[in-house]
Amino acid sequence: MVEQIDTENMPLHGIKVIDLANFLAGPLSSMFLADFGAEVIKVERPGTGDEVRYWGHNKDGVGLMYKLINRNKKSITADLRSPTGVEIVKRLVEDADIVIENYRKGTLEKWGIGYDTLSKINPGLIMVRITGFGQTGPNSHRPGFGTLAEGYAGYAYITGYPDRPPLLPGFGLADDTAGLMGAYLAMVALQARTRNGGKGQIVDFGIYEPLFTLLGPQVVDYDQLGVVQERNGSRLPFTAPRNTYRTKDNKWVSISGSAQSTFERMCDALNVPELPKDERFLDNRLRIENSIALDDALQEAIEKVDRDELISLFDEFDAAAAPCNNIQEIFEDPHFAARENIVAVEDDELSGSIRMQNVVGKLSKNPGKVRHAGPKLGSSNAEILLDKLGFDKEELETAGYTFD
Repeated sequence: MVEQIDTENMPLHGIKVIDLANFLAGPLSSMFLADFGAEVIKVERPGTGDEVRYWGHNKDGVGLMYKLINRNKKSITADLRSPTGVEIVKRLVEDADIVIENYRKGTLEKWGIGYDTLSKINPGLIMVRITGFGQTGPNSHRPGFGTLAEGYAGYAYITGYPDRPPLLPGFGLADDTAGLMGAYLAMVALQARTRNGGKGQIVDFGIYEPLFTLLGPQVVDYDQLGVVQERNGSRLPFTAPRNTYRTKDNKWVSISGSAQSTFERMCDALNVPELPKDERFLDNRLRIENSIALDDALQEAIEKVDRDELISLFDEFDAAAAPCNNIQEIFEDPHFAARENIVAVEDDELSGSIRMQNVVGKLSKNPGKVRHAGPKLGSSNAEILLDKLGFDKEELETAGYTFD
């Protein structure tokens, strides 16, 4: 049974979002909005639904990734290639605030539900369009996914070791950053609507663009100095030390000591107070130039102690370090528990509860909440299609629609 929670005090209560998107970036955008109380109606293909239902691990045939990304949403089915599906979307947007879509450029227009059409029905409508390369430019016609964006934006090129191939991340980094940006820009456009006399607009960006913006000073460095950042493992080109280091018990820690005082306290904790006085390591720029020698010296000191002991030493000396956790260690970490970073919710399909990452950000007056996991396909068909939109049940059943 989906938990029924009063959302009236939540920040986005009263905001209606139509999620026409698939996979990751678009659905993540609407997930962030749903977390804070927006009513999100996810429109999925009849029979199969969003393909994310079949990504990753499953339990008893139920896709776990879907349960996370589509939490707090309602699911209806509609074949957007059919007249009935088009009519469903048109009725949905009559009182909607935001539509989120991530189809290839021109697809919605081909189906008769492009922004020009939908905005005539609802002039206040905001449409967030997330594509591989954006709606304009010579690559705009190309299909695009997060993996392509991670290469195209320049992330993969700088990730890895100098003598090894570029590395892609072990999770959907470009899609995830696009999801965050989509939610943020949807809120920006919602605020802009009040300045535009109640008129909506299109939000257009490519999946590669948020990640490109987050890649640091590469543009200014190349523009001003002609510098091309190369792969250098976990080291950064603008601060040192910065790396992962192996402890005596064969575990790993991540350490950064960019501030001079932080570096000095780190060295005191490791009982190597001579390092900050070494002419190669006197300041951050010198440490960057001699980062390999510095890492070797730090690794020699760090491998003399177990990880827990090292963390305690760093706490004692007010230095900065953190364990490189795997997910089992995160489940056991008392800080994650204290911050309620993992939450359990009941789920009918899984016959019990499912734990997932909690809402990010703790609002003191109007907090977000994971109210339920991703819904069963079409579980809100009766509520939305029949009760709210006024479709005839027999006609929809003849067209292949199902109702719980």
